[in-house]
Amino acid sequence: MSLTTLFRNLSCNARLPALSRSLATRVRPSPEPRGTHLLPTASLDNTLIPNTDSVHTPSDFLKAIGRSVDTKVEDWDEFWQQTTGRNLRSAGVGVRDRRYVLWCMEKYRQGLPIPSFAHDPRPKKTIRGWGPSVQNGKRIRSRRVRTPTSPTTKSKRKEQERKDRKKLKREEREELRKAALLL
Repeated sequence: MSLTTLFRNLSCNARLPALSRSLATRVRPSPEPRGTHLLPTASLDNTLIPNTDSVHTPSDFLKAIGRSVDTKVEDWDEFWQQTTGRNLRSAGVGVRDRRYVLWCMEKYRQGLPIPSFAHDPRPKKTIRGWGPSVQNGKRIRSRRVRTPTSPTTKSKRKEQERKDRKKLKREEREELRKAALLL
């Protein structure tokens, strides 16, 4: 059926709702979601808790995902319905651990086995800062080799020579004063 035949069949008094899909998209069915064949079949049904032999309580689940997050929840229904980001925050769980627990709960709800998604926390960075400017806690100022002829070394050497000359003049004046006082 083409759009022109649809427009001919519509009566002039027929009124379309203002916020509905256009006529062209009503004729064409909505496409199926892409990538559903890649999902595990357990994620397609709406079961809240998959059957797993090794996990029987919420504390077993939290131990299995490998973080040191303890819980006072004893019942599965209470665990799935009342574990939210705000509740974990009020329990004193850190941001990364909160996000990890909620992410693991969703993966477990989808039916994936725990060893396939549980992982250790990211280790602490050994090189701090924004990359190569700070390495092993020390700021790297320049990658070039400083030679005695480089401008910074030259100017420092000239400054030191000037200070040494001033010091020698001062010492000579002091010696002359002492000699004048002795005469």
